[in-house]
Amino acid sequence: MAWLVVSLSLIVIWVASLCKVFFGATSSSRATILDDGKTPQKKNVMFVIAHPDDESMFFSPTINYLTSNVYNLHVLCLSTGNADGMGNIRKDELHQACAVLKVPLQQLKVLDHPSLQDGFGQVWNHDLLTEIIEEEVTKHDIHTIITFDNYGVSGHCNHRDVHRGVLTFLQTNSGRHIKAWELVSLNIFRKYCGPVDIWLSILSAKKHPSNVIIINEQPWRSFKAMAQHLSQWVWFRKLFVSFSSYTYTNTLNRIIP
Repeated sequence: MAWLVVSLSLIVIWVASLCKVFFGATSSSRATILDDGKTPQKKNVMFVIAHPDDESMFFSPTINYLTSNVYNLHVLCLSTGNADGMGNIRKDELHQACAVLKVPLQQLKVLDHPSLQDGFGQVWNHDLLTEIIEEEVTKHDIHTIITFDNYGVSGHCNHRDVHRGVLTFLQTNSGRHIKAWELVSLNIFRKYCGPVDIWLSILSAKKHPSNVIIINEQPWRSFKAMAQHLSQWVWFRKLFVSFSSYTYTNTLNRIIP
């Protein structure tokens, strides 16, 4: 009998969480991430990611929120994800995914630098990353950067190097007053509790008021975007997108260099 009560409770929580997504989603970022006096159309935001599919697997709630509010988005992907020799395919898939996410394709840049190749054990030079990021920030008049935190959600070394590259850029360009936010890595329970993490994120934000919670109002778009990465769209990633809290909500923390 106890297991039935637990099962019914979990179902109720999942349904309530999905209702929150589809009918009551709100984002606390409206007053904190981008409120610096600029209109959305003049606010240039750049996502700095490591591989094609990072944008769909991890950052789609934030991307959906910003595109829905007409912010001007750029994506800088620092590799083609060529660990398995499919770099050109994955690059094309990223273009298709960004089209679904409504990121202008002319504002997507994918690098294939010999010193920035995808793979565990591949150490990316932080000074090189800083140089590349600085070039893109200057070229596109970027005001806000969004990237991984120091753990990088999955602990992937490339994700962590991207964070350190952004941090180094901020430290060497402190006079430019560019805001940067990191996607907070969650523990294993929260990472895989799907839409239920919306409530946990809201509770966590009460303890950490500097954090910004963004609820994905269009999770179907996140699924569709990830499905464009056909070379990666295997059964365990389908499960990941279904049960990952990063499909339904993002917690962002301000990077203070």
